[in-house]
Amino acid sequence: MNLIKFLLFPIAFIYLGITSIRNLLYELGIFKTYIIPKKSICVGNLSVGGTGKTPHVSYLVDFLSQTVETAILSRGYGRKTTGFLWVKPNSKASEVGDEPLYYANRYGEKVHVAVCEKRAIGVQQIQTLFPKNELIILDDAFQHRAVKAGLNILITDFEKPFTTDYLLPVGTLRESRSGKNRADIIIVSKTPTDCTETTKNQIIQSLNFKSEFIFFSQIYYAPMIPFGAKIEKIKKVILVSGIANPKPLQEYISKQYDVEEIRFNDHHAFSSTDILRIHQKFDTFAEEDTIILTTEKDYMRLKDYLSVWNLKNYPWYYQPITVRISKEEKFKNLINKYVNTI
Repeated sequence: MNLIKFLLFPIAFIYLGITSIRNLLYELGIFKTYIIPKKSICVGNLSVGGTGKTPHVSYLVDFLSQTVETAILSRGYGRKTTGFLWVKPNSKASEVGDEPLYYANRYGEKVHVAVCEKRAIGVQQIQTLFPKNELIILDDAFQHRAVKAGLNILITDFEKPFTTDYLLPVGTLRESRSGKNRADIIIVSKTPTDCTETTKNQIIQSLNFKSEFIFFSQIYYAPMIPFGAKIEKIKKVILVSGIANPKPLQEYISKQYDVEEIRFNDHHAFSSTDILRIHQKFDTFAEEDTIILTTEKDYMRLKDYLSVWNLKNYPWYYQPITVRISKEEKFKNLINKYVNTI
């Protein structure tokens, strides 16, 4: 551990005290919690971003929305608006956030998508306007103790599980590791496809959680989708990302192509200056086999500027991802048992 992190430990202890007292006040009922009256699933983590909540929310919606009317409620991180808003495919990321916009584009009218920083108000609005809605999936609300979901799923990264992490600002944890005890299920995300059962068992032991409720998930990449000029044969990729952890995508793309990276902060609001820099980087190669690749969430923040920033004149692509969960049948049975219990 470097000297800077060592010096930050006193601040982390103060942060621990604040978050622990806050959680205790909720446990004692001094701070009130709104218990969601219908079925609800919270997908969250203990750390600040990068564990892969979004594709796991999509995974749940993909199979649950086939049988129950489903809504997704998010805070809408990074939006310039406040209060409750419905998210439509033609909404702007600056108004609703990139993740909710991703859901709205993926599901259209099939699923209700809303944003509200006060989740209790958001839940009540959804149930008032759509009284037949049977299930609400809360995206990133594990620390939002003002509402209580019926089922809590905690996501932790294979490369950086919460068991090896530290509280802010030393590490990336939003609260102490003991917060895992509020979870019903833990998913270890971004697990390598060649991970052995021995390694998985070691991780299970380190989590100190009921093993039958621990699952592992892997990222799978769908074919890249162009939203600019199309290239027939790709050899080189300029990877543009504004997400918390682009490392898995970078490693995947590097196995197939020569890669140059341009990284921005998580939820970065792209500007014309950023695009000019990216296009200038592309122009330096002047090769017909090069593309500019970004993530699907970044695409949500870029798509409103296709013509304004001349994105259509350059070979821009985005990379869709999905997740697969080990012991999938067992996992789905657990979820369905909760959702379908009266």
